[in-house]
Order: sequence, then structure tokens, then C-alpha cells
Amino acid sequence: MKEVNFFRPWERSFIFMDAYSLVRFIIALIFVVVAIALFFRTFFKSKPMTAKFIARTAVFSAFSIILYTVPFLKFALPIFPAFLEIHLDEIPAFMAGFAYGPLSGFLVVLVKTLVKLPLTNTAGVGELADFIYSAAFVVPAALIYKKHHSLKGALASLLISTVIQILVASFGTTFIMLDMYSMLYHLPKAVILNMCQKINPAVTDLTWPFLLMVGIPFNALKDAIVVIVTVLLYKRLRNLFKKIDAQKN
Repeated sequence: MKEVNFFRPWERSFIFMDAYSLVRFIIALIFVVVAIALFFRTFFKSKPMTAKFIARTAVFSAFSIILYTVPFLKFALPIFPAFLEIHLDEIPAFMAGFAYGPLSGFLVVLVKTLVKLPLTNTAGVGELADFIYSAAFVVPAALIYKKHHSLKGALASLLISTVIQILVASFGTTFIMLDMYSMLYHLPKAVILNMCQKINPAVTDLTWPFLLMVGIPFNALKDAIVVIVTVLLYKRLRNLFKKIDAQKN
């Protein structure tokens, strides 16, 4: 999608927002704020942040930032509309969450989002969506793995979090974010629908047909790629950290 000026779309998008879309957007923001508040209330009380925790979380955050901000590390697939890009920045967040707990994974997601905000070309709407979707993906998996610290627990956590992320991202994109992008770029939804129909003529509407034929398949494929790479890399990285800690001791 073409580059736009940061301030003008941000100012105009809310001026021309219809009441129904504005209410949905506000509800989404409230949900995010409440979720963050509950998360920090739970985990900051239960576990102090050590120097090792901060350092390792920072390392994973750096990798996530690179994967999230470097353009050629993100790509679109010809079987989906071009505005849906696959990016692998959730892999470092998963590794942090599995190695050091859900707070570490959440902080990686938060840090990479905050770093990306000054570089936004979507007035922050795209970053907000990515933050919600990534948190819905990483945090549940890390929470489950923390309780069931085994290979079986890891696989179960990834499966459950994948289902959660697919539902959150697919419904969020279909019923909230498409409206936001339409108003942000002053792009008629008919144009977005036409982009989808060039790929799949069966997408007759940007609600349930888009959800079932674009939203869910796209997120399922993206999540499958992230999960497979995470499983392949995590065991090797965990063994590396164990060796480093053993040498220090």
C-alpha cells in the first residue's frame, strides 16, 4: 500500500469516521488497555525482573524489531491481497516467552511495536493491529508452557495460541481494521473488495466471505510458518543459553 503522510490521514480518519466504526474502534482500544493493565498487574507482582531477564529480553526484542521493520524481511503471497503481509517478528517473542516467561514475550511484542510507531505509514492503525494479534499469539502460548514445561506442553501451547490468534486476527481485520484502513486512506471499500476479487472471485463481500476465504486462511498459513520456525529454532537456542549459563557458573 502506498506511503502516506503520518499526520494528515490520522487527523482526517477520525473526522470522517462513521459512528458505528468509531464505537468499534474505541471498544478495541479499551480492550487493549484493560488487557495490558491486567497483564502487568499479574506478572510484575509475581516475578521481579533480573538483569539477565532484561538483557535476554532486549536481545530478543532487537531480533523482533529487525524482522518487523526491515522491508525485505516481510513479504506478500500471490494467493492473498497485497495488503496482507507475512512477517516473522513473533518468532523471537515466542522464544523469549518460552525461555523467560510470558512477561518477556509480551515485552518483546510491546517494544517492537513502540519502535515501529515513528516509522508508521498507517497512522499507528497497522501497528495497533499487529500488537493485538501478536500478543494474542505469544502470551497464551507462554502462559500454557509455563504451567506445562515439556515438549508436549510446548506443542499444545502453540496449537491453542494458534487457534486464538487466528480468531482474533481474522475477526479483527474483517470487522475493524478494514474500516480503519478504508477511512485512513480514503479508499472506498469497493476498491479493497476489487483487490480481493482479483485474487479470489468468490470473495463477494468484505464481511463473512472475506473472513472465511481470506482472513482465516491467511492467518492460518502465517501462523503455521511462525510455529514451524519457532519449534525448529527454540530447542537449539535453549541449549545454547544453557551452555552459556553453565560456563558463567
